[in-house]
Amino acid sequence: MATSITPAREDSPEAGELVATRRGRYHVLTRFDRRVLMLMVGIPLLLDVLLIWWPTASSIFLSFTNWDGVGAVTAQNFIGLKNYQFMFSGYTLFWPAFLHNIIWLAWLALIATPLGIFFAVLLDREMSGTGFYQSVFFLPVVLSLVVVGFIWELQFSPTEGFINNAFGLVKSGKLIDWLGNPRINLYSILIAASWRHVGYVMVIYLAGLKSVDPTLREAAKVDGANEIRTFFRVVFPVMAPINVVIAVITAIEALRAFDIAFIVNQGKNGLELLSILITNNSISEASLVGFGSAIAVILLLISLGPIIVFLSRVMRTTS
Repeated sequence: MATSITPAREDSPEAGELVATRRGRYHVLTRFDRRVLMLMVGIPLLLDVLLIWWPTASSIFLSFTNWDGVGAVTAQNFIGLKNYQFMFSGYTLFWPAFLHNIIWLAWLALIATPLGIFFAVLLDREMSGTGFYQSVFFLPVVLSLVVVGFIWELQFSPTEGFINNAFGLVKSGKLIDWLGNPRINLYSILIAASWRHVGYVMVIYLAGLKSVDPTLREAAKVDGANEIRTFFRVVFPVMAPINVVIAVITAIEALRAFDIAFIVNQGKNGLELLSILITNNSISEASLVGFGSAIAVILLLISLGPIIVFLSRVMRTTS
């Protein structure tokens, strides 16, 4: 166990390995301590390499092949950049799926996320029933996206769903196929995804609002600023770290969207997404693992954008 001692000679056997602290003291790292540190660092690092970096490197490698998932990869499987050439020029589903991911990102960024921030600002005013409203808005976050997909599939049902019945479309016979019509099914799914995303953003932003120094708001109030101006001129700039985190989460949620669209109709008929194209090509009857890996590489490169922004922000904050 590590104990504080006075500086000892490095070559003395009693000293062990000495590590200096900021206060000028020294702590002894025994062999047991070093083994524990190796295990604490080594095991997570090993799991990270096996579960994240190895599959990532394998996908990049397989993207240059036409491997079908059966047998070993041989020299005959290498086709160079043909998967990428076909993806950008000959694969008709790629650009619609890419556009759908962009629409998904725009919807979450411009509608769902601001709505979650708005609810957080309202609940931060400590009105009556705040705890109840927090629980109601956070409940969808607890549910998995698969469950959310099933719930909203029932709500959007043409004849028995709540939405058509609430608008009187069933009685009038003017039914709307919310999930079957390729012109509107993407936006119907986005409403379902927002149901969960709004609560997630609300909880994160509400936690950040609780940490804002109240004297800043009091000073703005003394200067004559109303609540709206106080939020945008004082609170919002102070919440910059939380804003970056929410922006990154929103981008990642939009890029990795899969569950809800796949549950509805396996991501077809207007619900094509990049993640679904990866699954359909890799696990389909044709087993185009190489081509699916190429799409995965493109999605990885796109995802690196918000990740790099987040890491650069963290680096500047800690340095």
